[in-house]
Amino acid sequence: MRVLLMMHLLVIWLGAGPTFALRQGSPQPPAPGRFDGPAELPRSLVESRLANTPAPGRTRVINEGDNLQEAIDSANCGDTLKLHAGATFRGDFQFPQKACDQGHWIVVRTSSADSELPAEGKRITPCYAAVASLPGRPDFHCASVRHVMARLELAGAGGSGPIRFLPGANHYRFLGLEITRPESDASITALAFLKGPGTADHIIFDRVWMHGTAQDETARGIALRGMTDVAVVDSFFSDFHCVAVTGTCTDAQTMGNAGGNEPGGPYKILNNFLEASGENILFGGGEATRTPADIEVRHNFLFKPMIWRPGESGFVGGKSGRPFIVKNHFELKNAQRVLFEGNVLENVWGGFSQAGFSILLTPKNQANHCPLCQVTDVIIRYNRINNVASVLQLANGRSDAGGASQAGERYSIHDLEVTNIRGQDYEGFGNFALIISGAPPLHDVSIEHVTALSLPRAILSIASPPDRKIENFVIANNIFGSTFFRQI
Repeated sequence: MRVLLMMHLLVIWLGAGPTFALRQGSPQPPAPGRFDGPAELPRSLVESRLANTPAPGRTRVINEGDNLQEAIDSANCGDTLKLHAGATFRGDFQFPQKACDQGHWIVVRTSSADSELPAEGKRITPCYAAVASLPGRPDFHCASVRHVMARLELAGAGGSGPIRFLPGANHYRFLGLEITRPESDASITALAFLKGPGTADHIIFDRVWMHGTAQDETARGIALRGMTDVAVVDSFFSDFHCVAVTGTCTDAQTMGNAGGNEPGGPYKILNNFLEASGENILFGGGEATRTPADIEVRHNFLFKPMIWRPGESGFVGGKSGRPFIVKNHFELKNAQRVLFEGNVLENVWGGFSQAGFSILLTPKNQANHCPLCQVTDVIIRYNRINNVASVLQLANGRSDAGGASQAGERYSIHDLEVTNIRGQDYEGFGNFALIISGAPPLHDVSIEHVTALSLPRAILSIASPPDRKIENFVIANNIFGSTFFRQI
């Protein structure tokens, strides 16, 4: 095997402190269309501020027991529907196409005053739905515990909902809502989705608590397939999981876009708590003729509760006693121009179909139905990663059906702080990066300014065919607590 490493400096210091102060991202989004190292930044960004999504029409208050679907159907562009705080609205609510525009949004929100919600730019918690804590989660630090939100709950068992966008739906903003499903043995596919075929655009979820139930299967919060210009900001996602062996679903995410024939992106995922057993966020993984593009994932907390791990005190799994299927924090199988910045990623382990890597860049021609799938122009910077089995997997290879993807290239990875890599304790490899250059060949990768002192095994494990070089691979100015470099 031959690997071309264009290395400026590989630093291995044991016991040394970090050489950089981790920045949790810039306060403002980056200017579009620029480059960070070999990777291009998103060309288009989603505007999500309240001031830029006006609703100048009439306001209607919807009380518990009122016909919410009728109110949605009769709303005009620019109207606001205020759902009574503390009330529960059960159903499978359909949001249709209307002739709305950037000056006339339809806002569906709690009746609580803005002053009762966290300020814009501050993350909401379950405190605002009168829930003071959830087992195994970080402290919410509730100033008060009361019903500030209104609740949308899927009626019936199975399927998807309670939010269903019809083809052409556009310019909807959801604010200060709890969005969930009932307790039941039924598996729910998604809590918010587009009823295809077709597209939906200009959708904003702002300060919502979207969640499943503690032991039932809820595979996804928001299915982004077919949606463009979507923002998810200042929100809290919890209890998205699939049960091993006895379950119906196999892969759970807070949100993602598996593919399809419609455009996807731009997307903004900003300042959220994101909890799921499979991939906290996933793009790709299905049949597609288009690539989701211009994706901004910034300032989020990607988390898996340790009580989901078998053997841990207070273990919680499915009702069968089987654990939830755990995979990773962030995976790209089909995505282009992605900025992953200023996030905190905590807790991941192996033992299922993956080995506990936190971040995976793995272009995949899934079942040979996506030869155009690619992972290109990805920037991963200013992130903290803690308590994982391994850190990065950059893998270009054929699918199980033998098909190659189009490309996996142009990655800029820098300014990461990694702590508590558990390796074999967490059924994983225990190394910083597993790098595989198969078909198509991997190239143009930069890894710089990483501090990872708790590596129980190798810094890098690299696999490539004997006749293939990894062109323009730079690893420089890092601090690693390991002395091993491994070629596979």
